[in-house]
Amino acid sequence: MTTVCLTGQHSDHDVYAAQCPCRAMLDLLANKWSALAIGALEDGPRRFGELQRHLQGVSPKVLTQTLRRLKDFGLVDRTVYPAVPLHVEYSLTELGHSAAVPLRMLRSWVEDNIDSAARAGASCAG
Repeated sequence: MTTVCLTGQHSDHDVYAAQCPCRAMLDLLANKWSALAIGALEDGPRRFGELQRHLQGVSPKVLTQTLRRLKDFGLVDRTVYPAVPLHVEYSLTELGHSAAVPLRMLRSWVEDNIDSAARAGASCAG
């Protein structure tokens, strides 16, 4: 299949190419708050406050920006329910669920290997 994007017309995207749009998605998915937000949504929809409590340490501003970017890339849906007070839920799209699989493996690898990395001299600080 041929695709037309910022780098021109080609058969495959190349994340190593400077202008490839893959880089923007890689940047988003490599962000710790994106990876953690996707993980937090794997079990089902959550409200903003639930997400913020689950993602300990994230500020409301950063969580808002993260969810907005995830939505812009088609990874997260934002559903507004007409109620008083306003009820908004975030959930993974099909694309978001497909991204959750490798991110879950990455989170698990990090948890399994952080002690080895610390012994090797890496900092465990945020």
